[in-house]
Amino acid sequence: MRSPWVALVLLASTLSFAAPPSLKLWHGYRGGEEQAIEQAAKAFTAATGTQVEILAVPYDALSSKLTSAIPHEAGPDVFIFAHERLRQFHRMKIVAPSGPGLEPSKYLKPAVDALELDGKFYGYPLSIKCLALFMRDDRGLTAPTTTDALEAQLTAASNPAKNEFGLAYEAGDFYFHAPILFGFGGQLFDAQGRAQFETPAMEKSLAWVKSLQDRHLMPQEASGALVKTLFNENRTAMVISGPWFTGEIDPGVKYSIHPLPMVSETGLPMAPFLGVEAAFVSSRTTQPEAAEALAKFLAVGDATVMRVITGRQIPAELAAYENEAVAKDTMISAFRAVAERGTATPNTLEMARVWEPMKLALRAVLQGGVSPHDGGPLAGRRYRALNREAPPTTSPVPYVVVLVLGLVALVTWQSRKAKGKSFKQRYPEAGRGLAYVAPAAAGLAVLVVVPFVIGLSLSLFHHEAGEYSFVGLANFTDILTSKGYRITEPLSFYFTLVVTLLWTLANVVLHVSIGLFLAILLKEPLLKLRGVYRVLLIVPWAVPNYITAMMWKGMFHRQFGAINAILGMFGIEPVSWFAQWSTAFAANVITNTWLGFPFMMVVSLGALQSIPTDLYEAAEVDGASKWTQFRRITLPLLRPALLPAIILGSVWTFNMFNIIYLVSGGEPGGGTDILVSEAFRWAFQRNEQYGFAAAYSVLIFFVLFAWSQVTKRLSGEEQA
Repeated sequence: MRSPWVALVLLASTLSFAAPPSLKLWHGYRGGEEQAIEQAAKAFTAATGTQVEILAVPYDALSSKLTSAIPHEAGPDVFIFAHERLRQFHRMKIVAPSGPGLEPSKYLKPAVDALELDGKFYGYPLSIKCLALFMRDDRGLTAPTTTDALEAQLTAASNPAKNEFGLAYEAGDFYFHAPILFGFGGQLFDAQGRAQFETPAMEKSLAWVKSLQDRHLMPQEASGALVKTLFNENRTAMVISGPWFTGEIDPGVKYSIHPLPMVSETGLPMAPFLGVEAAFVSSRTTQPEAAEALAKFLAVGDATVMRVITGRQIPAELAAYENEAVAKDTMISAFRAVAERGTATPNTLEMARVWEPMKLALRAVLQGGVSPHDGGPLAGRRYRALNREAPPTTSPVPYVVVLVLGLVALVTWQSRKAKGKSFKQRYPEAGRGLAYVAPAAAGLAVLVVVPFVIGLSLSLFHHEAGEYSFVGLANFTDILTSKGYRITEPLSFYFTLVVTLLWTLANVVLHVSIGLFLAILLKEPLLKLRGVYRVLLIVPWAVPNYITAMMWKGMFHRQFGAINAILGMFGIEPVSWFAQWSTAFAANVITNTWLGFPFMMVVSLGALQSIPTDLYEAAEVDGASKWTQFRRITLPLLRPALLPAIILGSVWTFNMFNIIYLVSGGEPGGGTDILVSEAFRWAFQRNEQYGFAAAYSVLIFFVLFAWSQVTKRLSGEEQA
């Protein structure tokens, strides 16, 4: 007779073999687009019986997750992504060519052309995205066909006194500036395919946008949230945005969508980038036929209609426009007309190197840091600094030999130190002690030791398009010699180190001084409502720091920020906080001071309450002043509690990534970046130079290790 456990195992095995196959689908959608793709996946399951496991990944992280997961056969069978990374995906061999199921004639030609690479097609086009001109219908304006007509209407629609503008868009983003550059006759790449920035068209396009801002025809430092607010509150007549903007417009607002105008000076249209989102089949899928069927299913028929109606996407499939519900949608038809002027975003590796230099130039010009004439050269210098050549490969043998010799020396030293005694003889109770610390040691090994060893190893490699090559200490050499840029400018390790030390020092001094001052006030027994004040002063520490950072970022806005509004009440001109290093650094420090002083206040308050009042009474009898009491009694007795808090706070501040990234964003020109944010940019914003970023991280570790030795000495002196 079989055991019940055996029967259960056999039953489970039978069920597992009988279970229908499943496919993994990754995407970066949210909201209606996510709902639409889920509906389409359910329809595919109903039609084929194949289950689809859907994973929504934040769009900013989707590319890096795909390039790291698929080569290790841990990624999806099908993924949805924009076509700009196609060449990189192809080079990394993570995307498979489209099968015979792809019929190019069924899709808009620009959408299909964007997916062609070396004579082969990759992926199935789902939707297209490009920029258009949104206009409020209640302003009585007509769609401008030229920039001259546009400027005339913007002048009539703007009212600087009321912060009303004719046009609003994210002018600091190159994606929005590209059609203006193309309209002035500019080209992104030269005959050799290299990015070019120092062109007359670049200067003219920058000067035109700057003139619109200087004449108050468009707002300064416009973000996506600000553009939405201005349009919904009828404080701007026109907006340049894409199909995603329709979901942000209030239902009561009547608007129309039109192509971007032609540049009067050149007679060329503003041709926006045309982005194509496609369903790609992974090259590592174990079910290529089923994955191909899923990708095709998402791109045609009812699935396309679902994405149009629920997700508000502009379809790439031609047949979708014949659907009655789609044909009645004026937004869909308007963007189809706009797309005919679009320029497919180049899917070359060079394109990925353009974004940060152009962002730097745009923001520097718009903030008044440089002139339009110098904007192109500024972008060119940053481009050359960022795109470092791959270091020469070297043999890992000498490094392995040194590592082995080091381990042998360590073992020999430990053996001599033991003086012939075994480990058990030296530590007879070691077994019990190890059992107690094993859980903590395992956690420490997984969370600290293993990542550190991996990071240290990675710093000896160069990463490019998914391939790693051993370069030894070349990454450290490039960092420490500031190869490609001066040590006195941003991107230099030494410049960033100085900024980081100043950032840490300024914050810690303010945290301690403000926290201690408030603690002394709250300790006063005659102070009324002390409990209320304590709760209110703890709130900045309790609120998540990224929320606080975004709040302060808004308050530092030049035109709409609360801080400049307060300054204006005293007759002070508005400050462009992120246009200069000093004010941008001050904005970061102010924000982090708001976050950090409650911690020091709580520590100081607890320590103050432990000081006997008899000491102060005796000091008063002896005629000591308040300052003398503070200097001779309070500070010495606070030191044992404050010193560890200062050490901990300095380490926190040294690596305070969120504030730098969210408030100043490193502006101007990366000048306010600290070491940890600089390492992040090299890893995730500059062609995924993981080895270079890992070398940065190792150097950060050694800086903090040196600081720990200093603090250890300070702590030792304190205990002595």
